[in-house]
Amino acid sequence: MAETVADTRRLITKPQNLNDAYGPPSNFLEIDVSNPQTVGVGRGRFTTYEIRVKTNLPIFKLKESTVRRRYSDFEWLRSELERESKVVVPPLPGKAFLRQLPFRGDDGIFDDSFIDERKQGLEQFINKVAGHPLAQNERCLHMFLQDEIIDKSYTPSKIRHA
Repeated sequence: MAETVADTRRLITKPQNLNDAYGPPSNFLEIDVSNPQTVGVGRGRFTTYEIRVKTNLPIFKLKESTVRRRYSDFEWLRSELERESKVVVPPLPGKAFLRQLPFRGDDGIFDDSFIDERKQGLEQFINKVAGHPLAQNERCLHMFLQDEIIDKSYTPSKIRHA
């Protein structure tokens, strides 16, 4: 019986130069959720968030984009990904039902501290989702991140590499 011996030689690497060390990363996807704006009055009042994307991943058609989304759009994206993909989708920040009660003495879900906390939670959510290689193939994610208006009657499909 032949004995196998592990190959312990090191890989030959080329020395790193300054361009390699400080140049742009080979693949990157940066998503920022910022600039919350509350619009509407009474029961029609809601907050939207600016979603900024910068990437050099070939699967995205736009290398930079900015769209505005509200919390219900994030809920739509999460339910689409759960329904259509094999990805375990992380939870969204909570709905804050107690903050919607009348006579609270603050602005409830429109309070600056709550909006800022939700903004951070939404940014963590979208970065986890968009960073997943299988989720990056889903058409709903691309619409959410880069299309001005989400076509909620779209046909679910996979994105093919460019």
